[in-house]
Amino acid sequence: MERLEVLGVERRRRWSDAAKFEILSQIKTNGWTLADVARRHDLTRQQLYRWRHELRAKGLLSDGVRDTFVPVELTVSTETRPMPIGDAGVAEVTITLPNGRQLRCRETITDVALIHLLQVLEAS
Repeated sequence: MERLEVLGVERRRRWSDAAKFEILSQIKTNGWTLADVARRHDLTRQQLYRWRHELRAKGLLSDGVRDTFVPVELTVSTETRPMPIGDAGVAEVTITLPNGRQLRCRETITDVALIHLLQVLEAS
C-alpha cells in the first residue's frame, strides 16, 4: 500500500455574522432542511448548529419566536360591557384573524405572549 500525501492551501473560510444569519435564515424556507442548506453551502450540519448557538448568544438570533405581521383592521365598537372592579382604565383588544378566529385580550398582554397566542390560533 502506498502512502498518499495531499499538499495544498488550507481550506478555512471566514464568515461574517451577516453571512451566517443569511445562511441560517434559509432553513425551513421553501421546505429546505438544515442538511439541505449545509449541502448547498458546502458546510457541515454541526457548523450550522454552532453558528445558531453563537448568534443566539450574541442576541442576533431569536429563540424560535419569529416576528409575524398580521393584518389589522380597526373598528369602533358600540358594544359596552361592564368591567370588573379593579380593572378600570385597562382596555380590551379584540383581534380577528384571517381564518375568522378572534382573540380578546387586555392591552397589558406582553408581546411574547401575544405572538405565541397568534401563532397557535393561526396554526389551528
